[in-house]
Amino acid sequence: MAVKEIINSDTTELEASKIALLDIWATWCGPCKAIAPVVEGLSEEYAGKVDFFKADADENPDLAKKFRVMSIPNLILFKDGKVAARHVGFQTADELKSWFESNM
Repeated sequence: MAVKEIINSDTTELEASKIALLDIWATWCGPCKAIAPVVEGLSEEYAGKVDFFKADADENPDLAKKFRVMSIPNLILFKDGKVAARHVGFQTADELKSWFESNM
């Protein structure tokens, strides 16, 4: 499953998901570029169980403001459309998977 891109700060599909992960990033952010393949890998591993989304903070400033994003990469886990957990910064695949599993 591919990570879906959020455009124009539209979170309708994300908020309709039972469980979703949102990766807020920017093109100029080195840690964001490093974590992108990790998130992509998780999206394949959890296909059918979790919906994955990404949003460029510079392209979606209203979204970044809505979720009070101060640092990136900013990963937000949603359950039934509500924020359940948040992680800021780079983590390895194993660290991120552990965080992800402990918050699902």
